[in-house]
Amino acid sequence: MDQLKLVKDCLRGNPQAQRQLYDQYAPQMLGVCYRYTRSMRDAEDILQEGFIKVFHHLNQYKHEGELGAWIRRIMVNTALNYLKRNRKYQEEMFFTEEYLHPVADDDPAVRVQAKELADMIRQLPQGYQVIFNLHAVEGFSHVEIGQMLGISDGTSRSQYARARNLLITWIEKSSNEKKTPRYAGK
Repeated sequence: MDQLKLVKDCLRGNPQAQRQLYDQYAPQMLGVCYRYTRSMRDAEDILQEGFIKVFHHLNQYKHEGELGAWIRRIMVNTALNYLKRNRKYQEEMFFTEEYLHPVADDDPAVRVQAKELADMIRQLPQGYQVIFNLHAVEGFSHVEIGQMLGISDGTSRSQYARARNLLITWIEKSSNEKKTPRYAGK
């Protein structure tokens, strides 16, 4: 079924079409939601809330661009709203400009597996993780991120640079540990 027909059938209230849309996009969108949270349970809550919004606002989809990108945007916004209103994430999402310092911007000459990198990103402090995901993964500009999070674009740039440098340090450390042979016995 093509996307135009799928959307039209969903708008008509066809439960099979709604299920097909959900089944088609839910696995990928769960990954998007999980990148912004600390638990799969929270990611699943965001996914469900996000799909409620998708179906509620599907009439606003203009068929300009891919449907998956439109759904992804809703999921990202739902995740950010979830983080803002959820007490356990609020403290970690607090951004302050008074302690910001310039950060170096050099690339490591190190390769890392995608799974390892994803695990490292999830270990970042929540604020760093959110900004890193929004900029490096989702492709939002620092101005857009600032507007989404209610911070300045300079704060977004600094938090991103700090997250990036922390990841570089972890990647280099991981790479060095893999190069160092481990001997059994004496």
